[in-house]
Amino acid sequence: MLFNSPVFVFLFLPVAWLGYLVALRLPIARSGIAFLGLASIFFYGWWNPAFLPLLGVSIVFNYWMGRLLGSPRAAKRWLVAAIVANLALIAYFKYANLLSSSIGAVTGFATPVFDVLLPIGISFYTFTQIAYLVDTYQARRAEKSFSAYVLFVTFFPHLVAGPVLHHSEMMPQFLRDQRRIPTALILEGLLLFACGLAKKVLIADSVAPGVNRAFTLAELHTLGWADSWFGALGYAVQIYFDFSGYSDMAIGLGLMFGIRLPLNFNSPYQSGSIVEFWRRWHMTLSRFLRDYLYIPLGGNRHGPTRRQVNLMLTMLLGGLWHGAAWTFVFWGGLHGFYLQVNHAWRVVLAKTPALQSLVERFPKTTHTLSWTITFLAVVVAWVVFRAESFTGFAHMLQGMFLDAQSIDAAVADPQTAYYIGIGLLIAFLAPNSQQLLTGIGERLVAAGRASLRPFYQGAHVGAILTVIASLTVISLSWGINEFIYFNF
Repeated sequence: MLFNSPVFVFLFLPVAWLGYLVALRLPIARSGIAFLGLASIFFYGWWNPAFLPLLGVSIVFNYWMGRLLGSPRAAKRWLVAAIVANLALIAYFKYANLLSSSIGAVTGFATPVFDVLLPIGISFYTFTQIAYLVDTYQARRAEKSFSAYVLFVTFFPHLVAGPVLHHSEMMPQFLRDQRRIPTALILEGLLLFACGLAKKVLIADSVAPGVNRAFTLAELHTLGWADSWFGALGYAVQIYFDFSGYSDMAIGLGLMFGIRLPLNFNSPYQSGSIVEFWRRWHMTLSRFLRDYLYIPLGGNRHGPTRRQVNLMLTMLLGGLWHGAAWTFVFWGGLHGFYLQVNHAWRVVLAKTPALQSLVERFPKTTHTLSWTITFLAVVVAWVVFRAESFTGFAHMLQGMFLDAQSIDAAVADPQTAYYIGIGLLIAFLAPNSQQLLTGIGERLVAAGRASLRPFYQGAHVGAILTVIASLTVISLSWGINEFIYFNF
């Protein structure tokens, strides 16, 4: 059940929302939590009911381990065992075939092919629970409410593709005595959902066919300069608006239920460095990798050399998390290299007064140059992220930087190029959706009250118009396309 599907918008969402409102009013403790948890489990089971037992076992196991680790005398070995069990689960379902084929390629022996269907969202709900276990062990305090823990893991706006949640952020919201959802939050959530839906349908899905053509042909031969850049920039636009659109929709859905999910995007293509890029792109995953991998490895506490090693290991594993292919590992390593270069440049700049003076003298030129280098580096990395093989990656790079053939109209069509241009302009220059829409619900409510008209003619009209806009965007879709991060 996709967020951009009619069955979700017309059926599941209104039933779940109205049911939650009713459940909040029942004289039963935590009835809202229970209803929303069951609705989220139903949402997940809609994809494939066969995945439900695995999700259930994961939840029960981690809840039980959390209670064990919450003891003041909990042994660290139980934390290690729990993390290993969670990672083993991902390793089997996500990486068994990659490991088997890699061993076969190195040894020359015939290795088995595992008939494993990847459970959707397994990376996100497993990482969420690993973070919970680590936090519980450090605080020596476990979550006692099983129903609240189930909702924390399964809350449907984030379950399939994030954001990656922290227990300390979400549990107080789930457990508070909420009898109604403020109208301002509902309005803000509807607008964010509509904005994310527009990003997905109008931009990401519009450039997807052209991007697919370019990368499919690149697996066969080198494309021309224009076609290669068309494919590379097109994918940069597609993944940006696809995933940021999903994140907007997830945050908007959370607000409609009175829950604030963490921000996941902050105009990453406006970054002036790779370090800044990773503070703005998929922010909850970056936070997870920093807090639960980079810092435990030693972070920057053991000298510059160890810091660079820790940084590279973190990015390599972050790349592997995205998919069971060596191209994803290379993508992570490439970003690790970028970050190392970025940190090295900062050291050189700090030790070179002449360079500092030059940067201070020409701030706009320096920023433009650093932004250009950063964006080009990100685009090159996206090429290997999207390519089906290293051959396709090599062909695309050769076309982008070494070849200058004329444009092939079969690949780079004017309509897709138009959407790419619009998408880049928005990503480069426009405020992001959170900057535009945060607090807008309160302003709409205030305007409705100040107008001295009946309330339904103010804020409620805004809600109705938002729903109409959302449904209009859906009607413009040429089909229901999955979100890119559903594959991870």
